[in-house]
Amino acid sequence: MFDKAKLDALRAKYTGAKETEIAPAEFRKALSLVFGENYRRAMPFAGVSTLLDLPYRPEAADLPDFGDLGVTNRAGARFGPRAVRDVERIGPYNHALGVAPRSECKAADIGDVPLRSRFSLDNSIEDIAAFYARIHKAGIKPISVGGDHSITYPILQALGHDRPVGLVHIDAHCDTMGEIDGSKFHHGGPFRQAVLAGVLDPERTIQIGIRGPAEVFWGFSYESGMTVLHIEDVDRLGIAHVVEKARSVVGDGPTYISFDVDGLDPAYAPGTGTPESGGLTPREAQAILHGLTGIDIVGSDVVEIAPRYDPTSNTAMVGAQMLFELFCLTVLGPGFKKRPS
Repeated sequence: MFDKAKLDALRAKYTGAKETEIAPAEFRKALSLVFGENYRRAMPFAGVSTLLDLPYRPEAADLPDFGDLGVTNRAGARFGPRAVRDVERIGPYNHALGVAPRSECKAADIGDVPLRSRFSLDNSIEDIAAFYARIHKAGIKPISVGGDHSITYPILQALGHDRPVGLVHIDAHCDTMGEIDGSKFHHGGPFRQAVLAGVLDPERTIQIGIRGPAEVFWGFSYESGMTVLHIEDVDRLGIAHVVEKARSVVGDGPTYISFDVDGLDPAYAPGTGTPESGGLTPREAQAILHGLTGIDIVGSDVVEIAPRYDPTSNTAMVGAQMLFELFCLTVLGPGFKKRPS
């Protein structure tokens, strides 16, 4: 029989109580983000959709510590940022890492990069680089949403301008191809261009989950000194050793994380332009990211979400979750100035 004294104590504590007042102390910050000052949760179908319900500040007049940026380049993935912003129920608390990142920093969704023309890829690359140079100068650690993987090159141009950065790259493809159809700016070659521009250190670069028939194009990865872990290597080594390898490759220097959703098996992320069977599960990807806690993250992105190929919205949901993981990792990085309690 249930103990009456215990029942009376539970009734005294919980009847009519607010979670923000009675929850364990480590959860109260996260609950306050959910319910606000008036203890009313925002309706998911109302207002402007932003990533993690962050404040919407497209003008970025007072730049925050973080930015969620969407870039339009190619058909399909151009709608990825909008789909991610529409996802609900991501965060605010990360139980695996024990952090509610929005409570630890000043953050906002600052909208899409303004592009001069939707038709000129070269101009778009220049516009992205200029935009990120501005926010990097302001001390922002950007978390970006693609768009296709071509966006990562101009981002690295800005973040690696003063010192080449390291890279943790989760993907099905190495993306170190050369010129295609007269253009060196495409989603299959951003990391070759970044190395040649002197903004990415190939010897501090690790590529995880690589697979598929396009390996014949990736000689640059091997010759430049990148560490390439095929999906078979992940299976053979196990997640713990993959994490250990990644940490040893990037070391304690500034590091960028780029997450292509086609690194996941298309069973979990069908909404992408170049799916490759036999990929990572979301749980494996999260475990890899969680293992990177403490590295010096200067920026990150999730790319290649093409919602038109996934009517279930699962791809956008898993993409939003990976963005949240990256947000948490950045807050937990060395030297990050947390908001006072």
